[in-house]
Amino acid sequence: MKITIVGGGNIGTQFAVHCAEKGHRVSVYTSTPELYDTHLCIVDENDAVTHEGEIESATDDPETAFRDTDLIIVTVPATVMKITAEKIYNHSDSKPIIGVVPGNGGSECAFRKCIERGNIFFGIERVPAVARIVQKGKTVKSTGYRNELHIAALPSKYAEKCADLIGSFFDKKTTVIPNFLNLTMTPSNPILHTTRLRTLFKDWQKGMVYKSVPLFYEEWNDSSSELLIACDEEVQNICRALPEFDLKYVKSLREHYESPTVEAMTKKISSIPAFKGLTSPTVKVDGGFAPDLHSRYFTADFSYGLTIIKQIADFAGVKTPCIDATLAWYKDIAVEKDEFNFKDYGIFDRGDLEKFYLM
Repeated sequence: MKITIVGGGNIGTQFAVHCAEKGHRVSVYTSTPELYDTHLCIVDENDAVTHEGEIESATDDPETAFRDTDLIIVTVPATVMKITAEKIYNHSDSKPIIGVVPGNGGSECAFRKCIERGNIFFGIERVPAVARIVQKGKTVKSTGYRNELHIAALPSKYAEKCADLIGSFFDKKTTVIPNFLNLTMTPSNPILHTTRLRTLFKDWQKGMVYKSVPLFYEEWNDSSSELLIACDEEVQNICRALPEFDLKYVKSLREHYESPTVEAMTKKISSIPAFKGLTSPTVKVDGGFAPDLHSRYFTADFSYGLTIIKQIADFAGVKTPCIDATLAWYKDIAVEKDEFNFKDYGIFDRGDLEKFYLM
């Protein structure tokens, strides 16, 4: 297949290697094509090469990237998904299958015009493995590969075809889930990141400086676990209020991390090997550190993550006091005001939600 990977970061590089390793013709659409070698590698935690492949090219030209391709895999942040979707719509036709990784953040709405003209669209529930760039355009470290991947598609009748594709790239069991709303509601980063940020920086005000900031996961605490579990339960309440969507694959984080209590959650998250050493999103300022409000942990996971879950709660008539308070905290400190809104895509109520997600 002729495959274009959109985004030259952690996940984009990971996908480029796996697809190229399987013999596909791979191009990477990136803002920094000059940094790319044609030979890309994945290494493990010991820096040993585990996967490698030859890509055909890297480009920043959308016409070159999207013209006459078979598959487009999008790995850019949710904050630029709408712009990316417009470029793909303008420079391709109905031929390519389009996939997003991960499948939340409102990407399905951003690509609605592509779906309506006939493109098959799919999303992967979570990334296949934790990935961190070692050297841009050359090497990425990938650890903690999942044993199974979950995929949904719009229209849903094409999900098996998409699952077969992704399974072939990673040699993993790939399971089709009932509909795309399962991906949209997945309480991964929209709950995991936002609850941690709120507890880390709950007292922060403009001008405040921290002498040091805990590691994001490795120094996770009970306060973060308590808020995470509370917001996670609100997500499950939303799912229970929408039985027509069969949201059984929106797995509770307590189940995902096998941690039913606050103490168990703290112990689990702080000990995950793939999360070791990951810092909290901060910037250096005079005298110490301040939260990096331009980090995607803030701009994407609140405005294109938690706010989407909140809007679905409103459609379902479910109260979410912990999610509401977390969003209100962020809006008080946010420097970027752009956020996802279903109304921008013609979805105004539960009926519209059903028409779109159950196509």
